[in-house]
Amino acid sequence: MTDIAQKADHLSFDGIAHGFFGRAGGVSPAPFDSLNVSIKQGDSQENVTANLTIIADQLGIQPSKFGLLKQVHSINVVQFDGKADWDNRPEADGIVSNVPGTAIGIQTADCGPVLFCDPDNKVIGACHAGWKGAVGGIVHRTLDAMEELGANRHKIHAVLGPCIHPENYEVGDEFKANVLKDWPELEGHFPYPPGATKPHFDLPGTIMHQLESAHLHTAAHLDICTYAKNETYFSHRKATHLDTKTGRQLSAIAIL
Repeated sequence: MTDIAQKADHLSFDGIAHGFFGRAGGVSPAPFDSLNVSIKQGDSQENVTANLTIIADQLGIQPSKFGLLKQVHSINVVQFDGKADWDNRPEADGIVSNVPGTAIGIQTADCGPVLFCDPDNKVIGACHAGWKGAVGGIVHRTLDAMEELGANRHKIHAVLGPCIHPENYEVGDEFKANVLKDWPELEGHFPYPPGATKPHFDLPGTIMHQLESAHLHTAAHLDICTYAKNETYFSHRKATHLDTKTGRQLSAIAIL
């Protein structure tokens, strides 16, 4: 079977499968071509279900044991018990599991997908870190939930997948002021790239700062910008600039 996902060495352990999936390898037509995992922009449920089944097969698990979320830009985290219901997903932006034979996944199209694992204690986690989740604490909430399932924070490995980079993420002065009002420590995460007249937001830098401050075993970043690599990954902001629709990609991790 052709491998259609980006892998990270920091998550490559016996008994753990993972993948940062992109646009390739699915059945959806343009502009959702082709491994789209969301119906929100107009793709069919049949296509999305087929694509999720392809991803489950890549991970080596049954679709009925693939836990997914209704993501709402929150800092809520849920435990997955191994019984998936894709039609009635819990509203949350972080998910954890210690059930063998299960997978959990996060969909994104510029926001930051973070995958976690404690390979010794066989606990996995995933979170969706848009700017609200990133500054609000979704990373630490996910780590806390993993520890509730028996993970040891110092044995957890985390990888941030493809997301929008600051050079392509202009936010403006009002956005910056609103964020710094509550999180003044993020002052350094609003760069002005060459030629910029308005501040940009360093989403991956913000997420990595949280991961690195959590005293994990390892914290790494794939360093892939979804906007710049739009031919490989879905990017909501790029699609907006091109006045078109786009899909969502999935980042997923499994305990085999």
